[in-house]
Amino acid sequence: MMSLGRRFRVTVFGASHAPEVGAVVEGVPAQFPVDVAAIQAALDRRRPLGRRLGTQRHEADRLVVDSGIDGGRATGAAIRLHVANTDARSRDYQRIRDTPRPGHADYPARVRYGADADLAGGGIFSGRMTVGLVAAGAIASGLLAPIGVEVVGFARSVGGETATVSPDMAFSALRELRDGNEVGCPDPPVADRMERLIAEVRRQGDSVGGTVEVRARGLPVGMGEPFFDSIESVVAHLAFSVPAVKGVEFGAGFAASRMSGSEHNDPYEIREGRVALASNHAGGVLGGLADGADLVARFAVKPTSSIAKEQATVDLVRMKPARIVVPGRHDPCIVPRAVPVLEAIVAIALADLAMVGGYLG
Repeated sequence: MMSLGRRFRVTVFGASHAPEVGAVVEGVPAQFPVDVAAIQAALDRRRPLGRRLGTQRHEADRLVVDSGIDGGRATGAAIRLHVANTDARSRDYQRIRDTPRPGHADYPARVRYGADADLAGGGIFSGRMTVGLVAAGAIASGLLAPIGVEVVGFARSVGGETATVSPDMAFSALRELRDGNEVGCPDPPVADRMERLIAEVRRQGDSVGGTVEVRARGLPVGMGEPFFDSIESVVAHLAFSVPAVKGVEFGAGFAASRMSGSEHNDPYEIREGRVALASNHAGGVLGGLADGADLVARFAVKPTSSIAKEQATVDLVRMKPARIVVPGRHDPCIVPRAVPVLEAIVAIALADLAMVGGYLG
């Protein structure tokens, strides 16, 4: 299924080497302001151009709005947005179509869709499909702004290099520090080490993974739905649509399994005449509902599957063992480009929940 959402609904379309990729966004109220420049800025953050540590596939990703926006405002109809694929090299994949790439969806997709399925560059399973998510996420962020909700993401770790970021840091400072380096990390000394690590991994013909943290501030207390549509459930559902994501945690996350109840529970206090939490091990969510603290979600991003090292595979025609060196142009680390993608999916999830809960029109 290529669509998700109840009130704010997103459908992605296209493929890695198809003429275009994009999204259809439904649910934006008529006359609501839509900042097309902000959508383009979000897409620009996702691009590798200028990143000496990224892929050499250079797509301009110039936004085209096909319908649903007129004069900077939503018309009430579905908003269709796309960017063209202009730098695809499908020939790189022709000679390996019968030898599935380790770490990719080639084999299960071939069994599901047949030998003629378009898997050049990963097809519909490619990270290229996240272009539509980023565009939709920019619209979602615009919807959330009037109710005071702000979302920001950053690279938390690459390999063994982990950033230290204060839980109280202003979002404006987070963005400024994050945007000051190639890896999207707001801890400058750690960002330097991350860049050196990625450069070394690239020289070795290998890849490395890491984590992305996304924070959301200003969620109305009680926003969300119990049980199946809890904030965690909706965010996690969307997160696992991102091809590189292999794990999600909120607040203390897996560390909570090593804590006692007295350590993990977040005590309540009165701060400036309002109920507040003294800590945030729950990650801003209790019982599926926003508890007034920042939403804090972390996403485990796997190492890029396409690497320059020779790997073992099979020949699906001859049904014999084979060796493969994956051709094409690939990122040695997906984490920096995953930051705007995962920021977008959190915004999409929250916009839909805000609409369902009546916080947005």
